[in-house]
Amino acid sequence: MGGEPGRVWLDLSHFPAEGMIMPKAAPVILIVDDDEGHAFLVRDSLQEAGLGNEIEHFHDGQAVLDFFFQRGPGPFKQKGQSYLLLLDIRMPKVDGVEVLRQIKADKDLHKLPIIMLTTTEDPREVARCHELGCNVYLQKPVDYAKFAEAMRRLGMFITLLLVPPVTERD
Repeated sequence: MGGEPGRVWLDLSHFPAEGMIMPKAAPVILIVDDDEGHAFLVRDSLQEAGLGNEIEHFHDGQAVLDFFFQRGPGPFKQKGQSYLLLLDIRMPKVDGVEVLRQIKADKDLHKLPIIMLTTTEDPREVARCHELGCNVYLQKPVDYAKFAEAMRRLGMFITLLLVPPVTERD
């Protein structure tokens, strides 16, 4: 692979096609959970699993909708950045199912991967979330050791994901 004399190899990954948005290195992980303790355990377990992704925490569904739909004082999504949503169901203001519905109904956000990460095990809720477009539904184990192990495995899974960047309407 040394190339032929006089031939220059050009890495086109540094020059995106016009109008194409190149994703940044790794998706930002957005934890949406009103339980500060659960959010801390998720973040801590993912980092202990070796995940180097930026991780942000939103305390309710309304806050993450404001982030994506650019309402309120901010912060807001960044064009070209990829995101992965870890979404609880039972939250104040706007619950996780409604967040899921609004994001999957939006033409710019519908490809956003959403992992439902919740204590809810109701089969009707599981089916409803999949019907609305969740990508994965994980039940949070109640036992701390099992929870930590589940998050470690989730971290390993996340390292394998290829996530498209968020686009914006012109």
